[in-house]
Amino acid sequence: MTSLITALKALSDETRIRLLQLLLTEVLCGRALAQRLEISEAAVSQHLKVLKEAGLLEVEKRGYWNHYSVQGKALKEIIRELERLASQSAISAGRCLRLHAIRKGCERKEVKAMCQCCCEQPDKLKGKPQECTPAQIKECHGDEKGHPCKEYKKEGK
Repeated sequence: MTSLITALKALSDETRIRLLQLLLTEVLCGRALAQRLEISEAAVSQHLKVLKEAGLLEVEKRGYWNHYSVQGKALKEIIRELERLASQSAISAGRCLRLHAIRKGCERKEVKAMCQCCCEQPDKLKGKPQECTPAQIKECHGDEKGHPCKEYKKEGK
């Protein structure tokens, strides 16, 4: 996770993104990068240092000059890690956040209040959460078995 954070910090600068875009198309030295981006060689050098420390660049010494290229494997690893994080999200899977939190072991007051006064998917809600039909619960939350809206109905609230 530390390498992901380091890489994302390195990618959080517009100039560094522009450098990567150039280096994805061809291998270039610092002077060529400075000329194409119309910034100083010193500025390019600092940006390249950050990208290199994040593991995003490969450097090849050619005579006096260093030539830079993108470490494609590192970019693919960042993409895989972000996709993995996104796939773990209850929101992206369209699951009920309250039920997801309860299954993860969260029992705090704010978790218990979820679904009782609002729904994560209000566009699918046709009334109050306690008025949800089994079909609505299944569509909205995936499974009605053990769903908090059902418990909420039983309590008569």
